[in-house]
Amino acid sequence: MSIQEYQDAPDFLRDFLFYLLTIKGRSPKTVEAYYIDLRMFFRFLLQYKHMAPADQPIHEISIDSISLDFVKNITLSDAYAFLNYTLTEADNNAKTRARKVSSLRSFFRYMTAKSHLLEKNPVQELEVPSVKKSLPRYLTLEESLELLSSVEVKDFESARDYCMITLFLNCGMRLSELVGINLSDMKEETLTITGKGNKERVVYLNDACRAAIKTYLAVRPVDGVKDKDALFLSSRKSRISGRRVEQIVEKALQSAGLSAKGYSPHKLRHTAATLMYQHGGVDIRALKEVLGHENIATTEIYTHVSSAQVENAIKSSPLSQVKKDTKKAPQGA
Repeated sequence: MSIQEYQDAPDFLRDFLFYLLTIKGRSPKTVEAYYIDLRMFFRFLLQYKHMAPADQPIHEISIDSISLDFVKNITLSDAYAFLNYTLTEADNNAKTRARKVSSLRSFFRYMTAKSHLLEKNPVQELEVPSVKKSLPRYLTLEESLELLSSVEVKDFESARDYCMITLFLNCGMRLSELVGINLSDMKEETLTITGKGNKERVVYLNDACRAAIKTYLAVRPVDGVKDKDALFLSSRKSRISGRRVEQIVEKALQSAGLSAKGYSPHKLRHTAATLMYQHGGVDIRALKEVLGHENIATTEIYTHVSSAQVENAIKSSPLSQVKKDTKKAPQGA
């Protein structure tokens, strides 16, 4: 969604979106998610407060008429009514509703603490819906080796595909980070990648990564390249797209017999983090820096333990071999 597509938003909402883009450094995709959440919130309120026809489809309601006075009259009860709507009518799960709460809190915090258009934050006490924490899906070490061996390097495209999968599994980078790598970002043993919020971090390349990059660069096209600084190119010699990378990973997973397990490029990031923690003994603080997490609490989801580790932990108890012989009491005693 381009900046021009925010034109149906009231001035104060558009200013907030620009603030996220220019001051906070949020990506256009992230800002679009904020916009969609807040637009839905305002559309709901217009209908909820009988300022829009009850039978009008909510996605057709325009929010350009919402005034600052309207926003000043929003209450915490309105926010809870909206969350109830997202649960009962929009069928949003807890994670989606939690994201909407985050959008509301950010918007009203901006309106009170940054733009000072509001004196009081109506959602100050708005609670986040409880989200069930689930363990991230990841490939085992054996499956990771199978995935790498399934890619036969024989030309430009296969060398590229192998290199991308190698970086995913060894560096734990995000899809957008991999797609955005430039030749100028690389040094002999390090790679500078741009993560969320345009934050840069340095990733150290191990032997496998350096070898895969060297093999790929030896066959990477030079003539007729549209984006000369892009590391990974499509068959049309332009920077490869995120969707194309997803297709390549899907094909490799299928070749390795792993296509039915719900894996994806992001699951390869989970895999890299899990393998580093479980098999490499990487400290969680170091893992946080590798993954580019802002908060260590985010990294902690990767410190899950396998069932084998749980079993071994119990077996390693110093009392694990202590047994009591049970002698049968004599008859008639």
